[in-house]
Amino acid sequence: MTPDLATDLFKSTVMFSLYVVAPFLGVALVVGLVMSLLQSVTSMQEPTLTFIPKLLATSGLALLLTPWLLRTLAEFTTTMFLRMGTMPH
Repeated sequence: MTPDLATDLFKSTVMFSLYVVAPFLGVALVVGLVMSLLQSVTSMQEPTLTFIPKLLATSGLALLLTPWLLRTLAEFTTTMFLRMGTMPH
């Protein structure tokens, strides 16, 4: 395996992982900001008040995105296996 090929594989894997994780990070960020705003308005400073809504939002998103995630992961895995077959020894 050449250094260029290894770098390309690493880059595509990192970019793919960011592509898959981005919706979850976005939802957790938005829910966290909304809950922080709600806590500052109501003067309730309880750490568990942000944890439960984030957990529920990311779990719901995982259920909604399961078909997309499975299809995307299967396509990426297939692509990686096909690229492995064409690698020089």
